[in-house]
Amino acid sequence: MKKKPLPATDLADDLASDVRSVVSRLKRNLRAQSSIHGDLTATQIAVLMRLKRGGPASTSELARAEGIRAQSMGTAIAPLEDAGLVMGTPDPADGRRTILSLTDACHALITEVQSARQDWLSRTIRARLSSAEQQQLAAAMELLKRLVEE
Repeated sequence: MKKKPLPATDLADDLASDVRSVVSRLKRNLRAQSSIHGDLTATQIAVLMRLKRGGPASTSELARAEGIRAQSMGTAIAPLEDAGLVMGTPDPADGRRTILSLTDACHALITEVQSARQDWLSRTIRARLSSAEQQQLAAAMELLKRLVEE
């Protein structure tokens, strides 16, 4: 029996559901390639990634960016400092404030984790997709990029 094409609005709904599901599973698989996520909370991971992308910031700036109270952010940051992933230095403009930044050890860890994930995904693409399918994935990536452009 031939499947009847879905109306465009139903197709968009189905595609949205499929994309969410696939991206979620892909994120889980990528996380499994490193042990760092098992040791850190979602807020702590967000702090590390924010500091990596945006550079040094105060606890209150990080809290605002993550939409949580400064006290909660302080609780999230303390274990990162204890683990040697984040360090605080006095703000040169206001000695009462502390500016947080990633340590060299954290930068090295992030690079290692990203490399492991990249290697896993590259190997998986090569192993599971033919050359033609890899070309199809490249075309689909362009469409996905358009979805997230701001």
